[in-house]
Amino acid sequence: MGYRAMFAAGFAIGYVVGTRAGRERYEQIVKVGRQVAEHPAVQKATQTVTTKTTEITKTASAQVPKIVTSAKKAAADRLPSRLGGKGQAADDADDVSADGHLIYPAEDSSQAAAEGAR
Repeated sequence: MGYRAMFAAGFAIGYVVGTRAGRERYEQIVKVGRQVAEHPAVQKATQTVTTKTTEITKTASAQVPKIVTSAKKAAADRLPSRLGGKGQAADDADDVSADGHLIYPAEDSSQAAAEGAR
């Protein structure tokens, strides 16, 4: 029981001392941060980055519709027609059996029958 009391007392003392020193250190860091932020070279760099970011954002947003259209066409070409795509018809699909199970390209009906599959 004495160990717990000693631990709690040590923790409390460390917390109080640490917060006092911590607050002073925090104020020091904030002061230096403000000085750096107010420096003319930093302000100029910030303005340059902001301007360049705005330009890049405008360029990228102009390209988005083109990219979306291209991706939409590519997806439609790959999707089977039963899912709204321009790919092969559901009747021509050779990768799905009538019961909805996948058929692997290496399998053919004679091999599958010989192995007792489906």
